[in-house]
Amino acid sequence: MKSAVQEMWWGVEGAASAPRDLAEGTVERSRAQNVGDEWNRATHASMAAMTFGLSPISLALAMIDWGAHLACAPGKCFDLAARAYLAAALCPTAVTTSSTVEDEEGGVAVHTGEADPRFTAAQWSNWPFQLYRDAFLGIQRWWHDATHGVPGVERHHAQLVSFAARQCLDACSPGNFVATNPVVLDTTLRNGGANLIAGFGNWLQDAVTTSRSLAGIHEHGAQTFVPGRVVWRNELCELLQYAPTTQQVARHPILIVPSWIMKYYILDLQPQNSLIRFLVAAGFTVFAISWRNPGAEARDLGLADYLNDGLFAALEVMRSLCGEAVHAMGYCLGGTLLAIGAAALARDGHQDALRSITLLAALTDFSDPGELGLFIDASELSALDALMWRQGYLDGAQMSAAFQLLNARDLIWSRMMSEYLLGHRTKPNDLMSWNADTTRMPYRMHTEYLTHLFLDNELAGGRFCVDGEPVARSDIETPMFVVGTERDHVSPWRSVYKLHLLTHNSLTFVLTAGGHNAGIVSEPGHAHRYYRCATREVNSAYCSEQEFLTESPKVDGSWWTGWRDWLRQRSAGEVPARTPAAGLRAAPGEYVLQR
Repeated sequence: MKSAVQEMWWGVEGAASAPRDLAEGTVERSRAQNVGDEWNRATHASMAAMTFGLSPISLALAMIDWGAHLACAPGKCFDLAARAYLAAALCPTAVTTSSTVEDEEGGVAVHTGEADPRFTAAQWSNWPFQLYRDAFLGIQRWWHDATHGVPGVERHHAQLVSFAARQCLDACSPGNFVATNPVVLDTTLRNGGANLIAGFGNWLQDAVTTSRSLAGIHEHGAQTFVPGRVVWRNELCELLQYAPTTQQVARHPILIVPSWIMKYYILDLQPQNSLIRFLVAAGFTVFAISWRNPGAEARDLGLADYLNDGLFAALEVMRSLCGEAVHAMGYCLGGTLLAIGAAALARDGHQDALRSITLLAALTDFSDPGELGLFIDASELSALDALMWRQGYLDGAQMSAAFQLLNARDLIWSRMMSEYLLGHRTKPNDLMSWNADTTRMPYRMHTEYLTHLFLDNELAGGRFCVDGEPVARSDIETPMFVVGTERDHVSPWRSVYKLHLLTHNSLTFVLTAGGHNAGIVSEPGHAHRYYRCATREVNSAYCSEQEFLTESPKVDGSWWTGWRDWLRQRSAGEVPARTPAAGLRAAPGEYVLQR
């Protein structure tokens, strides 16, 4: 007997076939939804490819937010109009003072007057070039004021609008054009135009290099690597062990965990600035992970793979070879991975696997990731996700372009003026060669860390899961040595310092001169290097960033020596030097050479 419900919904004749029809309809709707999702992604991927992975929608929303709130702020509009009128009426005397203003929200140094390095040459004081300079700097100052302090604008949107305005202004600087740059005009007259011919040659050379790079052909200078062997390898990474140079070594070995977005040999560039060579000479057994440069075939590798098949697997191999707990050091996102792994080990009762933890320019709280935050919101990640979905990975050149935009004035426009208009060729150094040796990032892994770490900040919030269970850095009892750098646009030191709020263990914090890379590659004897250092003992009271700066005096020299001594104090004696076995091949291994 047919139920009243069946008769109500499907009728008497259709009641018997209704469940089957419903199931078939569900399948069809599921198929249609999958087709729709594919269509959406294809559209987003095409748009992202045209905009180099940037989201025009994100910028449009920011402009609407800023413009609408500015229109509702008559006091701000009147002030801006008055400033524009005074600047026009008093030009060229309106902008004559030199100052540098630090934009606390965006972390951007806004230069005015003679403090701007683009206009330091004496020729800029001559008419009419002084007029060009002062008018440009006045406009720059006006736009800075216009994009800041507008009531009601969401902070991220204000930063995006300010960034976009800065990009447009930097492109229009009078220093970028022959007719309005007195230095270029003087050089051209003096050399009979030879500088422009040389600059055209530089441009052609760069165009060929760029074409080869887009075709997957990279050219790099020769490197001199510390002797060692690849002692273990899987599909994700190689583990290198370096040959000792001392008869005795510290009992506890060191593991170096580099970021997966960089080649590990930034810590082994040249004999004079190799951190690996420095540690080996100091009597440590040193191991380093060398990540594979993934292609489209690795699109489904995720953060869990890098943790289990990378960090944890390497620790297990070192345990079998040395039989001791490990001094683990992580650089940049390698440090983030190490912090996650250390918290997971502590949660699972394996804290004794690590003798100490060192984090170099590594974020563990992503609430304020600095200028990189400009490229991280839901719209931007949707565009990147679609682009990587199509490719299977994010190419290193695409990420490099984003970093160049963050400092376009120096990395793009000033360089073009020097090399293409003045004909000067910047002499490449080891860091520049390493920086050109880009790596790719698997689709799934890159999406996971951008979403879970950068956008949702799950690690700081205690929501990031390893093997289905959340991890917390407050579980870590192992002593830490944490390094931040003063001019870091990738891992701002104040954000690195927030680890003090998330842990209670013994933590030594070092703030060193330099940027994200140069501040770390800061060997003893490097000119103009200094650092500050302070240790928070277990369960001590919190010391603010300003208190750290006030109470920690500058120490001239390299932080490397302080770290070496810190490691020695936490190493239980010495053992005979450990010579690496024949292994798979000599250092630097196979994976680091992959293009």
